[in-house]
Amino acid sequence: MLFEFPCFPLKYILPKLLLFLFIFFVSISLTIAQTTGLLPLEICDSTSVSEMQNSQIIVENNTPDTNQYFKDSTFVSTISTEPSITDTTLQSVHIIESSHTLGVFDMFTNLPGDWYRWSKQTFTTNNLPLIAALGVMTAGMVVTDYELWQPAKKLYAKSHLTREISDAFVSVGDGKFQFGLAIGFGVYGVVFSDSKALKTASQVTEVILACGGVVQLLKHLTGRESPFVATTRTGEWDLFPNQIEYHKHVPHYDAFPSGHIATAMATMIVISENYPNQKWIQYIGYPAVALVGIGLTTTSIHWVSDFPLGLALGYSFGMLISHQFDTPKELKSASILTPNAGLTMLPNGFPALQLSWNW
Repeated sequence: MLFEFPCFPLKYILPKLLLFLFIFFVSISLTIAQTTGLLPLEICDSTSVSEMQNSQIIVENNTPDTNQYFKDSTFVSTISTEPSITDTTLQSVHIIESSHTLGVFDMFTNLPGDWYRWSKQTFTTNNLPLIAALGVMTAGMVVTDYELWQPAKKLYAKSHLTREISDAFVSVGDGKFQFGLAIGFGVYGVVFSDSKALKTASQVTEVILACGGVVQLLKHLTGRESPFVATTRTGEWDLFPNQIEYHKHVPHYDAFPSGHIATAMATMIVISENYPNQKWIQYIGYPAVALVGIGLTTTSIHWVSDFPLGLALGYSFGMLISHQFDTPKELKSASILTPNAGLTMLPNGFPALQLSWNW
């Protein structure tokens, strides 16, 4: 009995080889930075305490010392960094944890956790209205995909300028541009010992891999035809397609959702969130993502309905990964049994005490 094995053309093998070489380069760069001391031990954001040690122990002595009094008998609590084990006074110990240390292989080791946290944060009851709206929007666009695509296709065929711009922005979303940005941030971080640039390089790589993994899973499940090979008005859907046929005829199965738009959005979000004070990144980034979508439509690579889910995936993974190690803000602990008291004014002008409960 003979078995037929798929033959993978060079055009499908070459991108995977380039991806491997890129990941190898970034890993080596981070390794060199770490071993030579250029990579800081701690990656702190602007809200973190500067010059924080890896772990600090603050011991508050709650028992007054008879020698520690002011003239007005006000007690001043002492801080001891080396408490005695035999000390019988009541002490409360607070641990101040250091911020996350950037690891060389975080871009890979974080991936399982990224997928778990993304699924846990996405599929919640609070997000059901948003998920439903996204589904309705996509379905509505599927119905009108042909009418939206034809004018763009004709414009691409008639205008040389449109072809040049469209082709240029399609290449912006194909992953190579984003990996180039990651290399740029990595090299800058190593040369100038910039921890934020190194973190951005790692997170850009991580978000492309994390978001791309979900995109590829959905593509392999939905099996939608791209416009330029469509056999129906809005492209045929072959749910759970034969994977051998998928790899032999990729454009016939990989339209939904758009990986180009997801990659462009995710990368832009990671960079803009790492540099929140640089507002120009968003002013340039969002229009660039929109132009990527236009280019994908005019070149007949994607339907318009392929974009909403791609944008949602890119945004959600970008926010997730860029803030994965942020120190959570201190939450006010309030009991629902404890009212908030305040003064108010009655309609007749008399003052009154207002009590309110929050839960």
